[in-house]
Amino acid sequence: MISAYTGTQVRQAEEPLLASGLGDVLMQRAAHGLANAVIRERRSRGLGIYGASVSVLTGKGNNGGDGLYAASFLAARGMRTTAVLTGDTAHPQALAAFELAGGRVHRLNGTAPAALAAEAARSDVVIDAVLGTGAKGGLRGSAAALVAAVSELLAGGSGQALVVACDLPSGVDADTGEVFEPVLPADLTVTFGGAKNGLLADPGADYAGRVLVVPIGIEEHLPQPSLSRLDEADLARLLPHPARRAHKYSRGVLGVVAGSVDYPGAAVLACRGALAAGVGMVRYLGPPEVADLVRQACPEVVCSAGSVADNRVQAWLVGSGMGPEHHEQLQRARDAVGSGLPVVADAGALPALPETLGPHVVLTPHAGELASLLQRLGRSEDRDAVEAGTLAAVRRASELTGATVLLKGATTLVAAPSGDVFSQADGTPWLATAGSGDVLAGVIGALLAQAGNDAGRFSKEGVEPDVRWAAIAALGAALHGKAGRSASDSNAGGPVTAGGIADSLPQTWGKVSTLSNSGMRKRNSHTQPLR
Repeated sequence: MISAYTGTQVRQAEEPLLASGLGDVLMQRAAHGLANAVIRERRSRGLGIYGASVSVLTGKGNNGGDGLYAASFLAARGMRTTAVLTGDTAHPQALAAFELAGGRVHRLNGTAPAALAAEAARSDVVIDAVLGTGAKGGLRGSAAALVAAVSELLAGGSGQALVVACDLPSGVDADTGEVFEPVLPADLTVTFGGAKNGLLADPGADYAGRVLVVPIGIEEHLPQPSLSRLDEADLARLLPHPARRAHKYSRGVLGVVAGSVDYPGAAVLACRGALAAGVGMVRYLGPPEVADLVRQACPEVVCSAGSVADNRVQAWLVGSGMGPEHHEQLQRARDAVGSGLPVVADAGALPALPETLGPHVVLTPHAGELASLLQRLGRSEDRDAVEAGTLAAVRRASELTGATVLLKGATTLVAAPSGDVFSQADGTPWLATAGSGDVLAGVIGALLAQAGNDAGRFSKEGVEPDVRWAAIAALGAALHGKAGRSASDSNAGGPVTAGGIADSLPQTWGKVSTLSNSGMRKRNSHTQPLR
């Protein structure tokens, strides 16, 4: 499992080593990791090292020191190095090492940012080492002008530089993922000791590129992570597997209250997602017209127009394809939540549910629906505010409702009422298509029916009983994302439909479940890639 931390947690983990006089050792380890990552990235692209140019944008703190030391190591490998000092000072030892290695130094004060930006954009590598984890807010003054100009030049095709962020892109909040423009989008972020929350939550993840963790010796001092990501080894262990003498009831029965005469396809897609995600049986409750369509598309589904109380299931899926005028379906949704069984509640069900729920109820809003939910609970966030601070918003919603809340997006966040959060980014932008969320609800519902009562499997991974509902939802989000990527790959990287996602789920499940745990646990001794 990949762990992420706040900037404060990382700095506190550094304190025992700093108190022992090992501050320079930590900086050297970080700088070596950063320099080696640049070299490996260049080589992976078939590009040479000797004679290539590096520009490091340097702040006055330790982050700038990391960048300067790394550039001095790259100079020793034959790269041409230039540093742009954005402040009136720089880390003195690192600056001395950089100059001793032959690096050129430009001071931003008194120099037009445009000229320095143009030189940086022409470089083969740009290292962003201006702001570190302790920074609050974004870049200011001439430093902001410099970064904005470099970003604009690279976006406009005036350079082909590999952009590498040192610890995190300057202007991305390490704790929350909030972004304070301007921010230079990185191709690669090399972060030290542990991943930072802001790199694994939108919108910060938009600017991080691929994330690489470099161990520097503080890891044993890190506390419990504040954010986690299931990797492929975790998925392989957490997926439910039928026992040799299993039958359809022991494999889990999911009740589905979804769809309406206006939106019948949502019910079909939710059922298809559930069936493809291994549940033993699906029972559908809804209007006869919708039930007929479900039968035609999914003859395995048992359909009726009865009540929630009349159906024995292990979990419920409610809400997909329903609106405020669909009173009978909404009452079934409320009854399902009142049953005390695990429930995944999507779309139209969200406004109809009680304000206070339990962690076994998984809400699956997109940003607009989450904003509406928060406003009903007395908050003021609109959709823009949710999208600007996804991590804070999903945590707040879970705290207020007592439910597990899954916020759909390029990075899907799942928050438990305890404050634990999972972050998954396994998909493709092509997943943003009509009906994709209905399939996701079906996948999560199927997993709730199969794995909801198996707390032991999650406790072995260090997941507390009330947090397992968030882990199950994160597992569903990961499967859904991987299935969407697989469907796109089969189309040469092209678009996918919601039905195509459902079609890819069984094969995706099979690939994940057969992965060797020992193989997935192997990590490079110097770096840990996150994606």
